[in-house]
Amino acid sequence: MKKATKTQWIFFSIVTALYIAFTIWDGNYWLLLGIFVIFDIYISKFIPWGAWKNPKNKSLRKIAEWADAILFALVAVYFINLFIFQMYKIPTPSLEKSLLVGDYLMVNKMSYGPRIPNTPLSFPLVQHTFPVINTKSYIEWPRWEYKRLKGQGRVKRNDIVVFNYPAGDTVASKSPSNEDYYYSLRRYGRERVYSDKQLFGDIVYRPVDRRENYVKRCIGMPGDSLQIINNEIYIDGKHLPLPKKAQFNYFVETQGNILTDKQFRTLDVSMDDRNLINRYQNSNYFLEQIGIEKNAEGSFNPVYSLPLTKEALNALEKNGWARSIQIEPDDISGGDIYPYSNFFRWSRDNYGPVWIPQKGVSIELNEINIALYSRCITAYEGNSLQIKDNQVLINGNPTSRYTFKYDYYFMMGDNRHSSQDSRSWGFVPEDHIVGKPILIWLSTDKDRKLFSGGIRWKRIFKLPGRD
Repeated sequence: MKKATKTQWIFFSIVTALYIAFTIWDGNYWLLLGIFVIFDIYISKFIPWGAWKNPKNKSLRKIAEWADAILFALVAVYFINLFIFQMYKIPTPSLEKSLLVGDYLMVNKMSYGPRIPNTPLSFPLVQHTFPVINTKSYIEWPRWEYKRLKGQGRVKRNDIVVFNYPAGDTVASKSPSNEDYYYSLRRYGRERVYSDKQLFGDIVYRPVDRRENYVKRCIGMPGDSLQIINNEIYIDGKHLPLPKKAQFNYFVETQGNILTDKQFRTLDVSMDDRNLINRYQNSNYFLEQIGIEKNAEGSFNPVYSLPLTKEALNALEKNGWARSIQIEPDDISGGDIYPYSNFFRWSRDNYGPVWIPQKGVSIELNEINIALYSRCITAYEGNSLQIKDNQVLINGNPTSRYTFKYDYYFMMGDNRHSSQDSRSWGFVPEDHIVGKPILIWLSTDKDRKLFSGGIRWKRIFKLPGRD
């Protein structure tokens, strides 16, 4: 062993200090054995770790230098993406107008503490599937249990949160219209979903950290009793104010004219949301059913279904563009409402009351609340659950109570009538929480050309608020 230089000792000291700090943060002190490897890399050099980077052939040496730089960059990106920051793009309008389709977010994983990955062997910046070649971007083994490192705080009410989609554990690879797998089961039946490969493709399971990323606002906290009455939220009986930019769907009957692009932009309604009802077949019957009256000529004025904020609604009324405005009735919203049981006659606008599970709290099990909490007990907390001869069996043992091991959250979109959220698929367990958006670093408007308003300059470097 050659005598180590001063530079070698400096690098060894810096890397070792960082490694020890990470070990303390992680809490797994077996990792300290890695210091012997670091010592050999920088000081003793018994194992020729860098021999592959110094081939005799000059061309191969150049390739090795590039490979070394790329490998270092990938490792650095992997750890930054895993423990500190992650980039995320808003794909759907469920949080409009707080966050817009086309917003690119920087998500801080330190906000709630980064998770140790369930699947540590994965390609950085690819969630679960390589594009084009359509293969998994991760290796199933090894599989690690849930563990979250210490962060800057915990999820708070009204936080905008990025999390792994709870119902994304099982996926039909060719699911029609990106339908939820469990929705497909309820709609088509298990036999068809598994047998019709042409329509549904293969059925695949994804670990928690490889499920799709969603972003919603946290409305309900662990231990809360939540209820929605006519679109108003109540927590433990107390009214929760709406977010400033919350919006609902309205039927807007015009004075007889088609609304212009300028008018829509005044109302901040995107092209995808400009839904003219009159263009549909049997629209006259539908308009009669919702109470729209015919004009003096015996026909119907143009009627739109539009998502509007309170500000847009006031502008619409003030400008006199509408003959009538009515909020979209609850009974025509369609879609499944969690927990999909006849015991619960809940709807999109009138939901609950429902108790949100809290870590360490026990509940008495019965045939009614099992519909609410069975997925928490089985899919999220890894137990088996059966009801046999009116007796509840958990992991084969008869019981009448269950104690939750995770905290759960109730998430909703600010676009209240156009959001698939906890009303659709239930609670979000703590091990699914990814982080908190802290910065919009780019925002694009697909309704406009790149150099004609296609970039929303006013939103760049904006901090997603809690309003």
